[in-house]
Amino acid sequence: MPFININTNVAVSKQQEVAVKTKLGKAIELLPGKSESWLMVGFEAEHPLYFRGSDSERIAFVEVSVYGKVSRSAADKLTAAITEILGQELGIEQSYIKYEEVEIWGWNGSNF
Repeated sequence: MPFININTNVAVSKQQEVAVKTKLGKAIELLPGKSESWLMVGFEAEHPLYFRGSDSERIAFVEVSVYGKVSRSAADKLTAAITEILGQELGIEQSYIKYEEVEIWGWNGSNF
């Protein structure tokens, strides 16, 4: 179960949200064994973000949580895809992406 949470200082319309979510559904397949059927995507738009003391740049901080391990090469590919998607769909100039490998993931009253 991957979860991609996008924090950005730009406004995101429902149409843009759906476009990003759809493209991330394809991009998650860059991680072996992951697919859109288990992907959860969250948006925190118009979120105050400061980088180098300024909030003037269109930026995003993205957290990718994944049950299990992620290889460096797969993460590199997904990072490139996420950066491209956010640039194309939201005009975001800079994306910062953090990966978290989760050992235990709960779902519907039990754990994987």
